[in-house]
Amino acid sequence: MANHGNMYGPDFTFLGIPRCDIADASSYKGADVVILGAPIDSGTSHRSGAKFGPQAIRGGDYLPHDGERPHLALRVDGLKEMKVLDAGDLMMPGGDLVASLEVLSQATEKLSRAGVIPIVLGGDHSIASADVAGIAHHRGMGKISMIHFDAHADTGDSQFGALVGHGTPMRRLIDSGAVRGDRFLQLGLRGYWPGDATLDWMRDQGMRSYEMTEIHHRGMKTVLDESFARLTDECDGVFLSVDIDVVDPGMAPGTGTPEPGGMTSRELLEAVRRICLELPIVGMDIVEVAPPYDSADITAILANRVVLEAISAIAKRKRGEVYSPVQNLLDR
Repeated sequence: MANHGNMYGPDFTFLGIPRCDIADASSYKGADVVILGAPIDSGTSHRSGAKFGPQAIRGGDYLPHDGERPHLALRVDGLKEMKVLDAGDLMMPGGDLVASLEVLSQATEKLSRAGVIPIVLGGDHSIASADVAGIAHHRGMGKISMIHFDAHADTGDSQFGALVGHGTPMRRLIDSGAVRGDRFLQLGLRGYWPGDATLDWMRDQGMRSYEMTEIHHRGMKTVLDESFARLTDECDGVFLSVDIDVVDPGMAPGTGTPEPGGMTSRELLEAVRRICLELPIVGMDIVEVAPPYDSADITAILANRVVLEAISAIAKRKRGEVYSPVQNLLDR
């Protein structure tokens, strides 16, 4: 479970925050959030490149990397008000996906047992089968619910004959009992997969999947309003998994399996903010950022902001303060 700094390219932390070492529990004692990279993309089914995602997400900001970011709307600085550390990248050799995922599962379990919220920078979405499982091993199988933003359901039974890959992690989590199917919420699905057999399996598990068409017609607020009570019923915490391809490729082109017709970047950021303000988040990942296909770094910048929205909202929730999205900015 050794840290490796940043596996690809220069070694620096997320926006200049302090470092910690997964192997040394004293280095993150009292931490609220630990960011760690999972730089692997051998689970991809189309274009690889997401192994460079952690590096791009850490650096995706035009402001000085000084370890602080005051949030304009929330009036908090999550990087300063909480103890937020960066553990660097986990050693994840691309030639052994199964072993790499086990390293990640052990890391998130260790952080969870220390009272820390892990935020994992992917990497392809195969990592969700491991980072969520690690937290479930601590908190209890079936005791955490899941919110999954994605263009794709990722509930395939296998991928090119393999049980692990970025098209199968959600089935692995439900099959293992780590997450209950009837406490599993998906948002943003669209496109031309999966087929009837997989959809039937999803229905039988009690999953709730909101296609982009439904979100468009009913609105994100309505969708989230009706989902939150279900996610906290008989569950102690919520894991948030964000595949950047949930956003329309016009706003997030740097991903391996782009699917037209997605959310806007604003819709995703506001949804993540609300989720982390109102729900007990116990872990998060942001995946499928593939810099080789990005344009002007806009996908990496968006992913960076997804992480900042989550951290800022978690800090605001810790304060116990009410946030109104329609209140005058100067009166907050």
